[in-house]
Amino acid sequence: MRCFPSLFFLLLLSTCFVFAQQQARDDNPEFVLGIEAYKAAKYLEATQHFERAVASEPTTVKAHLYLANLYAQQFIPGSDEPNNMQLGNVAVEQYKKVLELDSANQEAVKSLAQLYFNMKELEQATEVNRRAIEIDPKDPEPYYSIAVIDWTRTYRRRMEQRAKLKLRTEQPMIFAAECWTVRQANWEQVADGIDMLKKAIELRPHYDDAMAYMNLMYRERADIDCGDPKARAYDLTMADKWVDMTLAIKKTEGGQRGVEREKEIKVGPAERN
Repeated sequence: MRCFPSLFFLLLLSTCFVFAQQQARDDNPEFVLGIEAYKAAKYLEATQHFERAVASEPTTVKAHLYLANLYAQQFIPGSDEPNNMQLGNVAVEQYKKVLELDSANQEAVKSLAQLYFNMKELEQATEVNRRAIEIDPKDPEPYYSIAVIDWTRTYRRRMEQRAKLKLRTEQPMIFAAECWTVRQANWEQVADGIDMLKKAIELRPHYDDAMAYMNLMYRERADIDCGDPKARAYDLTMADKWVDMTLAIKKTEGGQRGVEREKEIKVGPAERN
């Protein structure tokens, strides 16, 4: 392919630029060596090659993306060790570099959102997932991811209050005065989570993970139906219906795998309402 200087072919310049970037990337020996090391699971060696590749050609999107993914893979969720957090921060910077060069790169956006979630940066994770929705409104996964964040935050607040009240897992919170405080903090996020999951399931009708979280979100809402046992009973019924739908999908797709996970899906982490 050739880039012509005449005005007639001016519109081809952007295409030529992209091609030139691709050509440079493919011809960059460090990038090639990085790919080979990556495929051989030699991740430290691959990282070193991609570092040199981006240093020599800073505008190469693919090299930055590979480098970001490598650092993100080395990050250990749940560990606050300085070295581990440094790996996460370097990965974040590389994803941001990709997005400076290619603002609509959906892989970078979704990977960055997941990394923020793993780093417990939930506000940033939500913001980046909303950006992913703007890029591709028909992708169900960012809607699901936002709902998971909504559930994570509301579950944490509610369980902290239940622990203070010393409630057993089978005891509802709806008759405690403190229920209203939790409701005020959680209600909008619970509603947002349910809405996000509905959109995800509309886009992917057999999205069993989203269905499982729909069950959990209705259980969140049931425990903040303060002073309203009928509303609580309705929400628990809805939760059970989503359990049934989730299991039907899992049994169809995975046989006995669905049966084995029934308790996990219905109860959620560490409790049963």
